[in-house]
Amino acid sequence: MQVFDIDTPALVIDLDRVHANISSMAARATTGGVRLRPHTKTHKMPDIARLQIDAGASGITCAKLSEAEVMVRAGFDDILIAFPIYGASKLARLQALRETARIQVSLDSLEVARGLGALGVASGEDVEVMVEVDTGLHRMGLEPGEPTIELVTQLVEIKGITIVGFLTHAGHAYGVHDRSARADLVRRELDDLVSTQHRLGELGIEVREISVGSSPTVDEEMRQRGVTEVRPGTYVFNDTTMIRHGVATQDTCAAHVVATVVSRPSHDRFVVDAGTKCLTSDGMGQPGWVQFAGREELSMEFMNEEHGVGRLDVSRGDSLAIGDKVLLIPSHVCPVINLFDHAIATRGERVVGQLEVTGRGKVR
Repeated sequence: MQVFDIDTPALVIDLDRVHANISSMAARATTGGVRLRPHTKTHKMPDIARLQIDAGASGITCAKLSEAEVMVRAGFDDILIAFPIYGASKLARLQALRETARIQVSLDSLEVARGLGALGVASGEDVEVMVEVDTGLHRMGLEPGEPTIELVTQLVEIKGITIVGFLTHAGHAYGVHDRSARADLVRRELDDLVSTQHRLGELGIEVREISVGSSPTVDEEMRQRGVTEVRPGTYVFNDTTMIRHGVATQDTCAAHVVATVVSRPSHDRFVVDAGTKCLTSDGMGQPGWVQFAGREELSMEFMNEEHGVGRLDVSRGDSLAIGDKVLLIPSHVCPVINLFDHAIATRGERVVGQLEVTGRGKVR
């Protein structure tokens, strides 16, 4: 079977491109002398995570406790949950995972730390924690410098936890498309983290690790003093956001939605059978937010749940008929993967199998 023989809409993953993306990132991490702990929230597939580990990743990152449960059941035993774990039921689930795997968690508050500390004391084994620092995204974490120093000096007094290092996510870099400006952002990020680390060291508090990562910034972060670990996720598949940031091309995008043209209501307008239920609405309306692989004359104008409404630049060709199939590159691949129970695995245009999205819907 060939890719355009698939009933649509469907998620397709090109394994050759996945292998190339994984190998490239692993090689860059090795060259940079940092550990690679890729984020599985992008692919949500143990099969893909295994490829990353086999290529040299030191462990994996998960967004939620339930994602980590999927990965532990699949045999992974070194996981960072980059999210605070709070509440009795979640702490019980965390302890169940700790019985078979090394699990680190992130936090930015005393409230979360106290719950983890009680778990560590009761289990007889400290919970390893990463302290999240806000280096500009303004999502989670305290500011570097005095706010983080004050928090850490209180955290070290809590029995049952061990502070492993700092964790941050330069998600604000997604709004910066100029490479030079993005590099300046990364340098400020690491200057803040390293200076905070050193000041704690002067107080006799060791913070060994600095864990950073986003796919647009990871290459620059690997070159910065102090970084010990990177956690990119999107690189494994890439998407049009990565293309706009200059860190991917259509040829390195490994995840597509194959769709069928179901209407040509005017000479320059067409409709495909994939809408926001397949591609999400992230980025809708931005130029190039969803791209048609190898079809520069086609562009996506807007979507509803079941309809993707596109425009055909007739000055560049008029070869598009009802029944034709196209490959769509998502604007944000992570939630797109979460919309499908499984993906069709391909090598080039040839279908070779199926991948289960085992981590789909794991939000708790």
